[in-house]
Amino acid sequence: MGLLKRSEQGLISRLKAATYWHFAAFLIIISFLVGAFGDQGRDWFKYDRLAIEAGEYWRFVTAHIVHLGKSHLNLNMLGFVLTWLLVGRNYSVPEWIFVTFTAVLIQSLGFWFLDTNMLWYVGMSGLLHGYMIAGAAKGFKTLRTESTVLAGLVVLKLIYEQFSGPLPGSESTSGGSVVVNAHLYGALGGALAALVLWRRDDMRASI
Repeated sequence: MGLLKRSEQGLISRLKAATYWHFAAFLIIISFLVGAFGDQGRDWFKYDRLAIEAGEYWRFVTAHIVHLGKSHLNLNMLGFVLTWLLVGRNYSVPEWIFVTFTAVLIQSLGFWFLDTNMLWYVGMSGLLHGYMIAGAAKGFKTLRTESTVLAGLVVLKLIYEQFSGPLPGSESTSGGSVVVNAHLYGALGGALAALVLWRRDDMRASI
């Protein structure tokens, strides 16, 4: 067995052995580390349409761990912890990684192809909506009532935002404009990831 193959298998084994709180801690630490660079860190990693057009494609991913400032960062981290308390146990670390990249991809593609007038974006709120939808979808089998309530509240919030704009007080709390489409795209990405994982599990069970 080659060195690369052994390294790959070792990484997969470590990911499977990690708990969902390890994954949460990793994202929180990364978010605070980026936040420590202040305005410079935000300029390096935010979704910036003109910079992406110039070839800085990493911004499609990094935009979702960058924040407007300390209040925005703290608000998103609090929301992340609360989300994780609700649904974090529903997937393994490799599955959460898949949910994360799917939600991030759908958000960034939504910005790029549908919100062409939006020049820049930062924040984890869209990703959090993806986590809640994906986690609720997985929880239907074991916690049907709780998962239905959670998914229903998220959907109602998305509908309200699409017709009436951000929830009252959300912009003053975060310290800037709220991009409601980020929440919609993130939720759609979470739903897509949950569907893919459900189909995979269903196929395994039928074998």
